[in-house]
Amino acid sequence: MVDKMKSVGNHDEDLVEVIAESLECKNPTVLGGFPGMGLVGNIVTQHLIEQFKMKNVGFVDSKLFPPVAVIYGGRVKGAVRIYESAEKELVVLFSDIPIEPLISKEVGSTIVQWIKTLNPKEVVSIAGLATPGLDYNVYCAATTDEEFEKIKDVALTFEMGTIAGVPGVLMNECMEHDIPAYCLLGETRGPNPDPRAAAEVVKALNKIYGWDISTEPLMEQADQIEKLLHKLSEQMAQTEKKPGKDFTMYG
Repeated sequence: MVDKMKSVGNHDEDLVEVIAESLECKNPTVLGGFPGMGLVGNIVTQHLIEQFKMKNVGFVDSKLFPPVAVIYGGRVKGAVRIYESAEKELVVLFSDIPIEPLISKEVGSTIVQWIKTLNPKEVVSIAGLATPGLDYNVYCAATTDEEFEKIKDVALTFEMGTIAGVPGVLMNECMEHDIPAYCLLGETRGPNPDPRAAAEVVKALNKIYGWDISTEPLMEQADQIEKLLHKLSEQMAQTEKKPGKDFTMYG
């Protein structure tokens, strides 16, 4: 049986819908990772899916998503997918595509409508936080005092600022619907994929939930990415040193 929860507030057409199987989880933690700064949310959720061998149980669809087909191993997959681990009482939302700011509200609110049907324990939003520093701290914010008490000792408090896109919408919608929620923000340098920042977020999740997820694969990815970026930097430097052709025009 497939359950479908469609968007509300739009009577002309359903801009966003969640299509998913009936889940085994009875009181799950729902964790969302969407493309953003450093791709921290993507990297963390992908790592959890692989480590826990989670089952693909549904997807989020929208007429406003980019017209692309996502392929894995020769098979077409939904661009925004839902995974479940009944053993861990965990549901993960993972997106292969960036969600445009103009539709983030519609996507996030529809997801929360569906989450409400799951009798969720709490919602966790994962994102990146761009800073100019060299550290890889994890920052946190929560919708309730109870949620904040649970996470305040494993991450620094995000004192002031904004959480953009779907992660921010999830937090706002959860607060509005009285669903306990918190956000973990991995400190990163910029838009490039940052497995080191993701590894620190995974360590925080390990402490919160008593998991024992290895971060070694993420650190190996970080080393590979850093070597690649260094090589590209050297190539760019060599290119800039090469004398160009003289295109001076004479009248």
